[in-house]
Order: sequence, then C-alpha cells, then structure tokens
Amino acid sequence: MFTSTEWEECKFSGTPKGRTSYGTVTSLQFWAGVTLCLKVFSPLVKVLRMVDADWKPSMGFVYGEIKGAKEEIMKALGGQEKTYKPIIDIINTKMKGMLDSKLHLTAYLLNPYYHFGDLEMQRQVVTIDLPKYKEKVDRFGVELAYKSCMVNDADFDPTRWWGLFGGSTPHLTKIAMRILSLTSSSSGCERNWSTFEVVHTKKRNRLETSRLNNLVYVQFNANLMEKKQKEKR
Repeated sequence: MFTSTEWEECKFSGTPKGRTSYGTVTSLQFWAGVTLCLKVFSPLVKVLRMVDADWKPSMGFVYGEIKGAKEEIMKALGGQEKTYKPIIDIINTKMKGMLDSKLHLTAYLLNPYYHFGDLEMQRQVVTIDLPKYKEKVDRFGVELAYKSCMVNDADFDPTRWWGLFGGSTPHLTKIAMRILSLTSSSSGCERNWSTFEVVHTKKRNRLETSRLNNLVYVQFNANLMEKKQKEKR
C-alpha cells in the first residue's frame, strides 16, 4: 500500500501521521519486532486456544503445554539466555500461584502423555504411592497403553486412558480421573449461560426451574448435535 501511486496521491501521505505510518511500515526494525512477537506469542496462543476449547478437559495439559511453550520460545530465540530470560521471567511470574498449583502439577504428573514420554521425569519423581504407574506394571505395561498416549490429538483423553489401563490401581485411578476431568477455564459454563439467556428473557421470565432447565438442556444439546453434524460434513 505504501509503495503504490495511490498512497502518493492520497491527502494523508503528506500529514505528520501519514509520514510516521510510512516510516514505521517500511522500517526493518519494525518488522524485526513483529518477527520477535510472533516467535514469543505463537506458542502461547496455542496454549490459550487449548484452554479455551471444550473438545476435551484441559487440566491435564495446562502445565505441560506451558512448559513446552517456554522451551519452544527459548529455541526460537536462539537459546541465548540474555534474549529469552526476560520473557520467561514474565511467564513464570504470571504462572506463580495460578498455573503451578499442586493441582496443576498433579495433573501433569498423572497425564501419561507427558509422564510416559519423559524418562528424565520418571527418574526424578519418586513416590511410594504410584509404584505401578511409575514402573508400568500390570495393565500400565501393555503395548496398547504406550501407543494410546503417544499423540496429543483430539482423540486422546487421559481420563479415558486411566479408565482403560488403571484397573489394578482403583483408588489412584479414581483420583486421576477426577483431576484430569477438570477444566481450566470457565468458557464451557459461559456458553451454557448464553443458552440460559436465550431461553430466559425479559418477556419470558416466569418459567419454572424444572422447565427452564429442560429447555436449556434441549437447546444446548441441539447446538452440540448441529456442531457435530457440521464437523462430519
């Protein structure tokens, strides 16, 4: 746009703001900054999209994906500590007390996608309460258990994994399934509240609780069915 004849003929090209805009967009320093922003924010946006999605519970992935995002940022910035350290410090500060709680760390530990693929973590995390899970004995050691948690795609669900392979540790399986079924965002609830707002309006505000809940249930599931049909098409 700024190298076209239309811009030269435009009345704004000669104004102070026009000249400033031209100088910014044609500056190599500006685009170097854009490149830096993309290197930093692209991995973080992936984490935000995962947390905000409702295609599977995300509690078991938050800590591990942020950890992976930090490693990706460090690699993208050439592994130079003086370059990436200020950025990583900001991320760690934002995480502290919010995304590194015992719940997040426990979910990270119990998610086989990270635990089974990280041998270094297996050597470091020593606990008496998880011997079978740690040593991959009984059902944990079958080939299918390994193959079922190698890829973190839309079909992989750590809760279902524990249901399939955690039969020999019923108490641990119950705890793992409860923690890994948690969401880390209120987006799902907010979508449900939106459905309530459609059903319960100012003109239609005398519905009984049971009827209101039934209408919301039907409306919400109808939307889900429509979404699934679109995905199939």
